[in-house]
Amino acid sequence: MKIIRFVGIVVILGLFPYSCAKKGTPTGGAKDSIPPVLMNASPKQNTLFFDKNEITLTFDEYIKLEDLSKQLIISPPLESDKYDVEPKTTISKKIVIELLDSLAPETTYTFNFGESVVDNNEGNVLPFFSYTLSTGSTIDSLTLRGKVLDAFDAETDPYISLQLYPVDSAYTDSTVYKQAPLYVSSTLDSTLYRFQNLKAGTYEIIALRDAASNYFFDQNTDKIGFYDRYITLPQDSVIDLKIFKEITNFSWARPYFVNDHHIGLPYYGKYSNQEMKMISEVPETFESLITKNPETDTLNYWFKGATLDSLKFEYALADSLRTTTVKFNKPVADSLVVTAITGRSLNLRDTFQLKSNLPIVAVNPQKIAVENIDSTAVPFTTSINSNYDKVALIFDIAPSDKYQIKLLPEALVDFFDNTHDTLSFETSTKKIEDYGTIIIRLEYLDNTPYILEVVNRDKVVRKVSDTNGQQRFTFDLLPPGNYTLRFIVDANGNQQWDTGNYLKKVQAEEVLYFPTPIELRANWDINEVINVAQIRRDLQETATASATLEANPNSTSQEEL
Repeated sequence: MKIIRFVGIVVILGLFPYSCAKKGTPTGGAKDSIPPVLMNASPKQNTLFFDKNEITLTFDEYIKLEDLSKQLIISPPLESDKYDVEPKTTISKKIVIELLDSLAPETTYTFNFGESVVDNNEGNVLPFFSYTLSTGSTIDSLTLRGKVLDAFDAETDPYISLQLYPVDSAYTDSTVYKQAPLYVSSTLDSTLYRFQNLKAGTYEIIALRDAASNYFFDQNTDKIGFYDRYITLPQDSVIDLKIFKEITNFSWARPYFVNDHHIGLPYYGKYSNQEMKMISEVPETFESLITKNPETDTLNYWFKGATLDSLKFEYALADSLRTTTVKFNKPVADSLVVTAITGRSLNLRDTFQLKSNLPIVAVNPQKIAVENIDSTAVPFTTSINSNYDKVALIFDIAPSDKYQIKLLPEALVDFFDNTHDTLSFETSTKKIEDYGTIIIRLEYLDNTPYILEVVNRDKVVRKVSDTNGQQRFTFDLLPPGNYTLRFIVDANGNQQWDTGNYLKKVQAEEVLYFPTPIELRANWDINEVINVAQIRRDLQETATASATLEANPNSTSQEEL
């Protein structure tokens, strides 16, 4: 017995070091990178003569639906109260679509889930998963694909809605404003779209940045893109579009009280001296001034010379005249506030500017002093902008200098005869070597006028539009940074970019971006050649190549499902 016990102890001690020699965490194996797989569809995929009120799609693992409201595209469209989809917030191996109303007869329906189907464990996406059925005897099988770009911006918004309208005896140009399309698709979070299961025929194709997600074009909020002609299926298969924001049709909104002797006159669209008439009886001492709010589509109506409790305005609305009385509610007198637009650093090509919260109507240069780093007086002139809210002090700016600007009371006088306390501002300039130069040689054989812009952080820092055939441009004294070159084909020669209009069938003017940003460093000269024809060719080739959307290899097309 003693021998047996000893041997047992030896065996146990012999095993112990091996069992404890290595500590670690189990790896759990390779990470799952396979998206969910559709195992069964009831009724089956591409079923004919569909007459059920429920569809069940079963997957091989637990899934969740992410961002379903944006990702799910049903074509032809169904109103949101005509169907229900589960799960909404939970996980499941099944997607259940409950149809709360009858589908249209002899119609192919496609439920495109986009990228909403995600496995619960690893978040693997099942891209462009779709389910198709027909209430008739055939499944429509034609496709249409392409690319959507923004007509002006370098980046295109995601989730652009693509819409097809059958061109028949009932179709008019106003259909896009008041009728849902027959087929819909979406770019999701890319610039590419694809229609599938389409029927042969003639269609109008529209691209919408549909803010309300209702498939109707709202000129106030939506961007729109259209093709220059109707398309015909199956002859047309690749269509690229550009979206733009139309200029909203002008209309006045209701005037409102802002503050003491200050009324807001809001409007929609582009203001170009449309009349808003004040029709109250006022004394002869009454004066008014109208300025533009720099941040909103609103005019500021300033008045003085009368003590009133309301003002009445008359303005056109649709085909009639409307009268509105604006009552003053506890007005509080505004104080004049003047601040510097120009910061502590003044670029050598800039002008020192001030801005005001109240309209400035007079400048007294005798009350203003500008001194340089040597405390030497610097000659200057002044100007008030046409909106009465900015004052420029114009003087010769030298490199490596500092400027002290001092405004005594009554240097600036506002519309209400108010002035300010003593104001002091400081700003300085950098060395010439702190700036860089971009030299552009343009290869452009067309005779159409153009605009060339140098853009930094969405702000135009230099612009040439009256070129007189010139094709070499030097943009000097630019601060270091990343710059983009924007080329605008100014078809009407008005020296500005013009947007399009759907009803007038006018496309937006063409905009091209130099494909590579320019990284400019201090004391650098950068030479660039822009070949407009080559940029156009590259864009066309990219659009054609990237517009190819192949069927999702992970989707299930097995008829037995």
